Amino acid sequence: MEIQYSKRLKLMHALCLAETAQNNDAQPNADLDDYDALVAADFLSCYVTFKAIQAAERSPSAERNENFDILSVYQAYALLAYAFFTRPLGAEDITPNFQTAQITIAKTLFAGLPEPELIEIIESGLHKFQLIADAEVEHWTEFRENLDKLTVAFIVAGTDDESPHGKEELFPLFGQLLSQLCEAFENV
Repeated sequence: MEIQYSKRLKLMHALCLAETAQNNDAQPNADLDDYDALVAADFLSCYVTFKAIQAAERSPSAERNENFDILSVYQAYALLAYAFFTRPLGAEDITPNFQTAQITIAKTLFAGLPEPELIEIIESGLHKFQLIADAEVEHWTEFRENLDKLTVAFIVAGTDDESPHGKEELFPLFGQLLSQLCEAFENV
């Protein structure tokens, strides 16, 4: 029996939440019915972005002072991940809310920043997201396809015992894609 995508997304959310909670001795809820697929997509978008930042050995705190615009690249990356995490939900009549997601993502990725900076990151990140989403140039098409495949592979790796890869093996790939995105916007 094939498991619904929304259940896989919720399961991945619960697993990643449990992984992060191990450091806090908190026990996440194991009942998938208590999870929301869109909240799971918000969380996973931030989760893979954090892991990508670590894998790429980037420093958002230093970049805040040296190249503030890169923070909006992280925001755009997380929004792209959110788009790819939520795209299969359409088959289950679940519609993502990008307006809410972009705020949730920014507040999660950039907790503690003052509101004017968050607003600037959200607006600039959305602009970058739209540029990438609408671009027909081959390298952007390839970038979108790669990130789409990677998000699917991440869900499969974490929720399918027969997956050829573990989710940890995918973090360097998320980091490579983030580095490509940062380089593209650093050269603009």
